[in-house]
Amino acid sequence: MRKRPSTVQAAAALEGAEGLAAVGFGVYTGVETAIGAAVDPPSAIGVTVLALAGGIGMLACARGLLRADQWSRAPTVLTQLFALPIAWSMWQSDRPGIAIPMGAVAALALITVLSPPSTAWLIEDHDADDAGEAAPKVAEPVPAAPAEPAEPRSLGRRLMDRLKEQPTKN
Repeated sequence: MRKRPSTVQAAAALEGAEGLAAVGFGVYTGVETAIGAAVDPPSAIGVTVLALAGGIGMLACARGLLRADQWSRAPTVLTQLFALPIAWSMWQSDRPGIAIPMGAVAALALITVLSPPSTAWLIEDHDADDAGEAAPKVAEPVPAAPAEPAEPRSLGRRLMDRLKEQPTKN
């Protein structure tokens, strides 16, 4: 198994930090609601539930990135795309103490999770490596005559090849 790129580790750390912040905010609003300090209790309950669920989801995505789970990349990108307009809204509300860190973390997380090393590592099949087994070799057809040396396949080409390998429904 190839070593996990630092960009994946950074993306997971940033996503995890955001998840912890969301869970912390959810707990804070829940406690404020429970002690009766919320101005609008029904809204505060909704915010509490959404913050806790979102935070737990972000923590799951961070864990998925570290485990090379392919499903974790898309929700990680989506949470960052949601965080950017929220950061902008905080900036317009004269809350730079929230806006700047939130925007910076979201931008850095997007950059790291979408970087070529992260993408390449997350599309690899790590299942056989995790089980301690060698990946099964698939017999490939042998070309009749050796052609020119093969060029390294681009990421787009590898993704297309992988999609062609997927089973289809009849």
